[in-house]
Amino acid sequence: MRLRPDTWLRGWDTVRDPAFGHRLVVWLLRPASGPWRAVALAVVLGIAVSTSLRENWGSDNAFVVKAARTLLDGGSPYEDKRFLYLPSAVLMAVPEALLPQPVLRWVLPVGMSGLLGVGWLASLRLFSVPLLSRLAVGGFAVLALAYKPYVNLVLIGNWTAISAAALPVALLLAHRRAWVAAGLVVGLAIACKPMLVPIGLLFLLARQWRGLAAAVLVPLGVSLAGALLMPSPSLFFTKTLPFLFQGQDAYALPWDASPIAVLPRLGVPQPVAVAVAFAGAGAGLWGAWRRWRRPDPAEGAGGDQGQLRLVETACMVMLAAFLVSRPSFDHYLLVVLPLLLASAVRPGSMPRSPWFWLALTPQVALIPWPSELAHKRRAFKDCATLCGLAILLARRALLSARVTLGPVTTAGSPPRTEPECAATPAESASRTAF
Repeated sequence: MRLRPDTWLRGWDTVRDPAFGHRLVVWLLRPASGPWRAVALAVVLGIAVSTSLRENWGSDNAFVVKAARTLLDGGSPYEDKRFLYLPSAVLMAVPEALLPQPVLRWVLPVGMSGLLGVGWLASLRLFSVPLLSRLAVGGFAVLALAYKPYVNLVLIGNWTAISAAALPVALLLAHRRAWVAAGLVVGLAIACKPMLVPIGLLFLLARQWRGLAAAVLVPLGVSLAGALLMPSPSLFFTKTLPFLFQGQDAYALPWDASPIAVLPRLGVPQPVAVAVAFAGAGAGLWGAWRRWRRPDPAEGAGGDQGQLRLVETACMVMLAAFLVSRPSFDHYLLVVLPLLLASAVRPGSMPRSPWFWLALTPQVALIPWPSELAHKRRAFKDCATLCGLAILLARRALLSARVTLGPVTTAGSPPRTEPECAATPAESASRTAF
């Protein structure tokens, strides 16, 4: 039985102007009309088609396909220093390597868009948002049209899109207590690209050892199989890993949004930049631990059922990793952004703060920026967004729960209020954009 939005939202409240916030969320949760769906589909397909017609499409994906073709020809994929994935990724890329180039030109952008769409829909289902609502249909179209890293990811065909689909699906399964299945999804994503390795911390916090084992054993097993099929697999340890630990080279530096790469370009000494980045990552991990240990006030009381805690903990872990990752590109944020945007239907969530939207402003495609921030200096804007989201989420996680006093009645005494026996959690009074 499908619930009406006003019934589904009963009992919700917003910190500022509850009536307006309620009406806006109810409006977003209503079914999207035919024109809405047509426009959204046209936007997504238009981006995919225009990408297929560009000469520089699939530039990142080309390294993976080249590695698979090298394996099929009997060579070692790690002879190419720009192939930076696990041996398992070579096996995963074999189907792409078998496709003719003209077919791949049209299939790859659609596949990238489809993976991002899967991540968006799984994020919505995690928060019980109807998949044909205005938020679901219009939100994805706005994300594709206005958020510049979306177009960039579809253009270059980076396998970050797999992680962007896998993380929301894994969190949805984890929320439904299917932690082993969530581990399998994370493991398959790591086998393609080791971006979701930090999510293992979430399994540790939840003490889901079987799920963690699945997330570890799947990429390990596929990587061993890939290593057995290729010559000189030891090059991964002697050539690829040292190249990664050095932050690659000047080729990736102009687009590297990690504070370790950006701060030295602003005149900060390299040791200081490294210390700042690792301090921020440490604070983020501490915030993730604190957030996991602090259930939401409405959790288990007919409102939020732990989705917000699950999402914010996972996103905090990923953002902490991005702060010290070398390199860290703009499209990495697409792994966490759909989850954070979908959480807007929950009162007190991060998207209900104007600071969240201010942090995303550097990535809005329609805003003109001075020429010195364009092209090869785009990393400055990307770093600002990454650090802004990490700071906002860490601040939310590290804020101690506020308490309010309620009346307590004891036998033979009048009603009274005492902190030691009447303190109850109260919803944070943060500013809201709704």
